[in-house]
Amino acid sequence: MKMGITNISLYYLLLLFVTLIPNFTASQVLFQGFNWESWKKDGGWYNFFITKVPDLADAGITHVWLPPPSQSHSDGPQGYLPGRLYDLDTSKYGNHDELKKLIKAFQDRGVKCISDIVINHRTAEKQDSDGLFTIFEGGTPDDRLDWDKSFICKNDKPISGTGNLDTGTDFDKAPDTDHTNPRVQRELSDWLNWLKTETGFAGWRFDFGFGFSPAYFKMYIANTKPNFAVGEIWPDFGNFNIDKQDDNRRLIAKWIDDVGEGVTAFDFTLKGVLQTALVQGELWRLNISGGAPGVIGLKPGNAVTFIDNHDTGSTQSVWPFQSDKIMQGYVYILTHPGIPSVFYDHFFDTFNGGIKGPITELIKIRSRNGIKPTSSLRILAADADVYVAAIDEKIIAKIGPSDAKVPQLIPSNYKLATSGDQYAVWEKTA
Repeated sequence: MKMGITNISLYYLLLLFVTLIPNFTASQVLFQGFNWESWKKDGGWYNFFITKVPDLADAGITHVWLPPPSQSHSDGPQGYLPGRLYDLDTSKYGNHDELKKLIKAFQDRGVKCISDIVINHRTAEKQDSDGLFTIFEGGTPDDRLDWDKSFICKNDKPISGTGNLDTGTDFDKAPDTDHTNPRVQRELSDWLNWLKTETGFAGWRFDFGFGFSPAYFKMYIANTKPNFAVGEIWPDFGNFNIDKQDDNRRLIAKWIDDVGEGVTAFDFTLKGVLQTALVQGELWRLNISGGAPGVIGLKPGNAVTFIDNHDTGSTQSVWPFQSDKIMQGYVYILTHPGIPSVFYDHFFDTFNGGIKGPITELIKIRSRNGIKPTSSLRILAADADVYVAAIDEKIIAKIGPSDAKVPQLIPSNYKLATSGDQYAVWEKTA
């Protein structure tokens, strides 16, 4: 079919629009491509991690979350105390060219890269006339992101600024940015768009989501149109109360609602319920009135499920998943609704020799059966020692030590796809 110039232009505009907006109906798997110690890697993390691109692409990973890319204070070499945001050459993970090469390698394999975005707070570069470190530099020859204390919230604890009141929770290790300031909004939006156009990032992982009002997250998403955006909304920072799990997940769900279309959030509630259920032998906790616990039980299309990350696991181990239960945890999140996230340490590092093979097999089962964030869930059993569920009536997943009632729950037209210590997954045959 011949197309006129107008039609061709419209076609490509529509194609561009589709590639920039999140698709919560497609199968997606996020991978956290670093841990708390990655900045120490000899030769630079970017140069090392590029060797892992084939493994991740072949496994079926669709998005890779990379660490904060900007120059950061020496007290926070991991990148969570950023200063010169445009300076991507002095990051402890490598320089700007190495980062672009890494992202391009992923792009060539059809994998999108997500940048860890830390914009709640910044570290200053110079002292003001009072001897306080309140002079920020953006890292460019011009004045972009060059701020003084008028850009700091007036109720900030380390250094009181002269800006407006903080619209969220105070971060006590660095000055909190005043996101009500129009110049802040404009310059941060410009920087995010620069990360897309100049560096190749496709989306954002927003650090410390409680740091400022959801209205500003909504604005930054609208201004930058990421392919994927996920917020860190951690209601209790590792002090999970199983008896308040509903309050916990509704707090995360409210943040999602307040930010609006195009955002997801990490399902900290599900992590808490899942590891409590597995460790204490209380798998009945995975059935909440016939539905799933956590945010996936309320907003599965906006929930990013995970087992551990650089905070909860790694060397920080703020709230680690019990090591002998980790594989069962992955069986759950990689077969169930939500957007599953795989942690670097579990896939590649020395945990049980790495479980790259079993995780890859689960991702492939998920992909070939078209399991999506919003897939249907039918719980077949949820007792103390066994949990069995059908997802989209295409696969059946089982976790837990007991097999007594499992045979009668698996229809004859399902075949075993994979199994291991206290888990199994079946696929429906043609």
